[in-house]
Amino acid sequence: MRRKRIAASNEDTGVDLTPMLDVVFIMLIFFIVTTSFVKESGIDVSRPNAATAEKKEKASILVGIGPAGDIWIDKRKIDIRSVRANIERLHAETPEGSIVVQADKASNTGTLVKVMDQIRAAGVTAISVAATGGN
Repeated sequence: MRRKRIAASNEDTGVDLTPMLDVVFIMLIFFIVTTSFVKESGIDVSRPNAATAEKKEKASILVGIGPAGDIWIDKRKIDIRSVRANIERLHAETPEGSIVVQADKASNTGTLVKVMDQIRAAGVTAISVAATGGN
């Protein structure tokens, strides 16, 4: 009879990890849901300074214009003729968002105007030009 008690007590020595795994799983879901994803245009630009610059919270589509006039959307270099099609596709995915054009201060103004015309031709009127706030 004594041997049965020893065998029974050895079986109960394990730690139940189920509650800890449940907590870890719930935390993982919480962090995935609350994560905000940063969208990038695909190019680092040197933005011009503007004393009246305002922070834009909900910019869903970023368009980058490099110093040589190259245009970037969704980390891809594109031609000016395909800006409209890309904007139409991206705007259909997130219709409530606005578009921010990040033009390098060394870029050509004509390229900026052409890009903005293509965006308006895609049916989007909420367009902003990115600048750094300077005092």
